[in-house]
Amino acid sequence: MRYLTAGESHGPGLSLIIEGLPAGMPLLASDINVELKRRQGGYGRGARMKIEKDQAQLTAGVRHGKTLGSPLALFVENKDFKHWETVMSAEPVPEKKRSIKTGF
Repeated sequence: MRYLTAGESHGPGLSLIIEGLPAGMPLLASDINVELKRRQGGYGRGARMKIEKDQAQLTAGVRHGKTLGSPLALFVENKDFKHWETVMSAEPVPEKKRSIKTGF
């Protein structure tokens, strides 16, 4: 099994690709969301985990609640991104509008 993640902590969301799941395995977004909810009650650097309500969206690799055998894709939206849109923008932003140093 192989997985690949993409996304920054204050970006629009986290993308995940998982390869190597067998076809026909039962999988619902709610199965993943139960585990994300468990994370919210865990230990962390601050109170963020208690206020975040992460929800996974299965975007590929599942049909009618069963894996297809192709790579699974899911997305977890960062609902707080609206507060970081300028700072974390993928598009160029004037340096005076950046509130964190990116190094480039």
